Parts: sequence; structure tokens; C-alpha cells
Amino acid sequence: MQHSPLEQFEVKSLINLPEIAGYNISFTNASLFMGLAVLFVGLFFSIGMRQRALVPGRLQSAVEMLYQFIFNMLEENVGKEGIKYFPIIFSIFIFILFCNLLGMFPYSFAVTSHIIVTFAFAAFVFVGVTTIGFCKHGLHFLHFFVPKGLPGGVGGFLLACFMFIIEFFSYLARPMSLSIRLAANITAGHTLLKIMASFVGVGLVGIFPFAFLLIFTGFEIFVACLQAYIFALLCSIYLNDALNMH
Repeated sequence: MQHSPLEQFEVKSLINLPEIAGYNISFTNASLFMGLAVLFVGLFFSIGMRQRALVPGRLQSAVEMLYQFIFNMLEENVGKEGIKYFPIIFSIFIFILFCNLLGMFPYSFAVTSHIIVTFAFAAFVFVGVTTIGFCKHGLHFLHFFVPKGLPGGVGGFLLACFMFIIEFFSYLARPMSLSIRLAANITAGHTLLKIMASFVGVGLVGIFPFAFLLIFTGFEIFVACLQAYIFALLCSIYLNDALNMH
């Protein structure tokens, strides 16, 4: 029996619960793997930093490397003022990273392949940085949508209005582009893995597809890490726009 490579993205109820105000709150496979991601993140940091040795072991080194990597990325893209937002940027990065990596295991569920999940993160970031921008700059934050150096006069005013509309809608598109980028990459990668796995056979015929599958799996692990970094990087860039504007 042939199975569609898209079946792996189906959300299935594991524990059925009664609806609340018309909303289905059943415990699903997506809920399970998001919970597992939180659990493994907690174990990773609690075990890695349990001893806090002066000469760190492998797990402690991994924890410290991830921490320093995101800290440096945030400082380089936002500056000293952005350091106070490090906990939320790091939390988003590490959660997406573990969700991506958990989705690589056979018979697991790729949570970040669903745009509703990635959009929830992107919308949270969008509302957060916009609020930060208005809290710091007030209505002057609206100047972010008007590029500097425009000519004066009536022509300049009309051009400024035109640019404002373009920049404003471009700004509104940020959460969509941020969420689609992550979900599309994870979905495409897992779909290709499923298709390649169907070509793996028995004997010499299946050697080459299996070898390619191993190589592509390694590449997808790299993509899973890269997409978590890109998401955090774009969050940092948006935060920089809100704090420092143009």
C-alpha cells in the first residue's frame, strides 16, 4: 500500500478532550512533540550545567557554545541595548532548534512544518518588536516607514506617501515571510526524505538510494539547525529596527 509523503504532517488526536467555546483542545501529536522539545531542552541545560566545571565536558561545552553563539549574534546585530532581550531570542532559537531536530527521528512529528506553529512565533515577535518600537520612539517610530533623503516640495511629499505605503505593507508581511520560510523548508526537506526512503530496496538495488538518503539526512540536520539560526537572526534584525530604526 502506497502512502503519501504528506501523511507525516497530519495532526492526529492522541487524547480527545471536550471542546471549549467551540475550540478543539485535544492533546495531539503536535502537542506531544512540543512538550518533548521543552522536556529535552530542560534536560539538556540541567544536565549540561549541573557540575559547572572550570574545564567543561562535552555537554557543558555544547551548552556554553550555544549560549555564546546567540549572545554574540544578538550583540552584533542589535548592540548593547539588545542584550536585555537575549532570554526571549535565545528561548525562541533553542525551542525551534529542538523541535526541528526531534522531527528528524523516524516516526516523529515535525512541529515546525505547520505554519500555524511558526506563525505563532512570528506574530509574537512582530507584535513584540512593534510594541518596543512605539514604546521607545513614540509616534516617531512611523518615520521608520519613510526612507531618508527624499526631496522636499509637493513631489517629495507624494513620494514619501508612496514609500510609506510600500514600507508599511512590507513591514506587515514580515511575520508571514518569517513563518513561511521556516515551515516551507522543514516541509520540503521531510517530504524529500520520505520520497527518497521509498526508493530504498533490498540488495544491491537499494544501496545507492540508501547512501543518498544518509547524505540527505545529514544535510537536513544541517538545515534544521540553520533554519533555527535564521529565525533568531531575523528576530534580532527586526529588534534592531525597532530599537535603532534606520
